[in-house]
Amino acid sequence: MRDQETYVPIPDDDLDTTTGGYELSERQALRRVPGLSTELTDVTEVEYRQLRLERVVLVGVWTDGTQVDAENSLTELAALAETAGSQVLEGLIQRRNRPDPATYIGRGKVDDLGSVVLSAGADTVICDGELSPSQLRNLEQRTKVKVVDRTALILDIFAQHAKSKEGRAQVELAQLEYLLPRLRGWGETLSRQTGGSGRGGGAGGGVGVRGPGETKLETDRRRIRHRIARLRREIKAMRTVRETKRARRTRNAVPAVAIAGYTNAGKSSLLNRLTGAGVLVEDALFATLDPTTRRSTTSDGRDYTLSDTVGFVRHLPHQIVEAFRSTIEEVAEADLVVHVVDGAHPDPEEQVRAVREVLGEVGGDRLPELLVVNKTDAADEENLLRLKRLWPEAVFVSARSGRGIDDLREAIERRLPRPAIEVRVVLPYDRGDLVARLHRQGEVLSTAHLPEGTMLHVRVNEALAAELLPYDDTAQVAGSTR
Repeated sequence: MRDQETYVPIPDDDLDTTTGGYELSERQALRRVPGLSTELTDVTEVEYRQLRLERVVLVGVWTDGTQVDAENSLTELAALAETAGSQVLEGLIQRRNRPDPATYIGRGKVDDLGSVVLSAGADTVICDGELSPSQLRNLEQRTKVKVVDRTALILDIFAQHAKSKEGRAQVELAQLEYLLPRLRGWGETLSRQTGGSGRGGGAGGGVGVRGPGETKLETDRRRIRHRIARLRREIKAMRTVRETKRARRTRNAVPAVAIAGYTNAGKSSLLNRLTGAGVLVEDALFATLDPTTRRSTTSDGRDYTLSDTVGFVRHLPHQIVEAFRSTIEEVAEADLVVHVVDGAHPDPEEQVRAVREVLGEVGGDRLPELLVVNKTDAADEENLLRLKRLWPEAVFVSARSGRGIDDLREAIERRLPRPAIEVRVVLPYDRGDLVARLHRQGEVLSTAHLPEGTMLHVRVNEALAAELLPYDDTAQVAGSTR
C-alpha cells in the first residue's frame, strides 16, 4: 500500500478521476456541482417563493463510473426536485467506495453538510439514493433539517401528477410500502407492550416491561398494512378491467404499439403528433402517469393502437415498479415497443439502459423494439452523428417540428404483425360492412369488382377467415407468416 505521506499529486491537466488519482482527503471531500442552483435574483420574487417552496441542498455519493456520470445523476436529481416544487440551492458530491451505512456520506462530512445547509438557508436535504431508516434519522438529527431520499422524492412527484383512480391507488400503495419500514416513534409512543398481567418470567412480563398495550407505532403499522391489502385488491380489480379491454382488442386482431422511454423524452408529444390525441405535454419529469391509448391507421388501411405509458428513470424505486406493474405490463402485452430517447440529453445511452432494465422486469425486453431518437431539433449535430453510428436502425425525429414523423410512421407499419391466413373471397355488394372490416382488420392485397360482388385477396386472422368461408368454397390457406 502506498504511503500517504509520500504521495505526489497528479497535475490537474493529467488527472484521471476514474483511476483513483485523488488524495484520500480530496477524494472524500464534498465538492460543489456548479450550475444547479435555481435561486432567483429578484428579491421580491425570492421572498414570495420562499413562502411556497422548499429550499433544498442535494447530496450524492459517487461510487463508480466517471465524474460526469455522477454529475449527470445529480443534475437529474435537481430536475426531480424542481418538478416536485423545490428550489435547489446547492449540489454536493462525495467520492466514496460505498455509502456510509450510518450517515450515507462520511460521518466526518455531515458537519460540513450542516454548515452548507445553514449558510444557504435550506430547510431540506435530498440524497441521491435510497436511505435506510437509520441513515435518515442520523442525518436529520445532525443537520437539524428534514432529509428526503431519491425514492421519497419520486413518490412525491407521482402523488402530485396521478389523476386517474387507478393511478392514485398505485401511488398510495407505493408510498405506504415505502413508509411502513420507516415509521418512527419517540418518547411515550415507544412505550412497551405487555401480554396479560405481566406475572411470570421470560420476555413477556416482569418489572419494567409492562406497558399500556398496543403502542401508537404498532397501531399505525397495523392500519397501514390493512390499507395496503385493500389497495392491492382494488388495483387487482382495475387490472381485470384493463385485461378485458386488451382481450377485446386481441379478439379483433388490432395490433398494439406501446410508446415507452425515459421520463421527459417526448413520448406524449410523439403520441399527439402521430394521432392528434391531445395528451398533456409538459417540460417536466413524470408529467404522464396515466396511460393513454389512441387508434391509428396504416397507409393500407389497417387499424392499430398506440399507447402512451409512464416514463422511466434511472434507479426507479422498486415500490413504483411493483405498484405500477399492471400499467407497465401494457408494454409487455404490445406487439411493438417504440422506445423514445431524448437526443438532446447529455447521456442518452444511460437512458436506454435504464429503460431496458425496467422493461426486462416485466418481460417487455422480449418484444420487437423500434428505437426513436427524439428532440433532434434541440440536439447537437455532432452528437446526433455519433448516435446514428451507435444505433443505425433508429429513427431520428422531432415531435415539435414534425421532422422525421413520416419515416416513423413507415417504420411502425413495417414492424406491425401481419395477419396469418391468406384467402380469396367474393363478397356480395350488400356486404359493404364486411369489406370495411377486411380493410380495418386485415391486409388487402388486391381488389376487383365482378358482376356478382367484390373479389378480394386478403390476409386475415383465424376468426375473420372463418367468417369468410361461406363466401368462398375454395378459400385455401396459402401459408402462415408473421
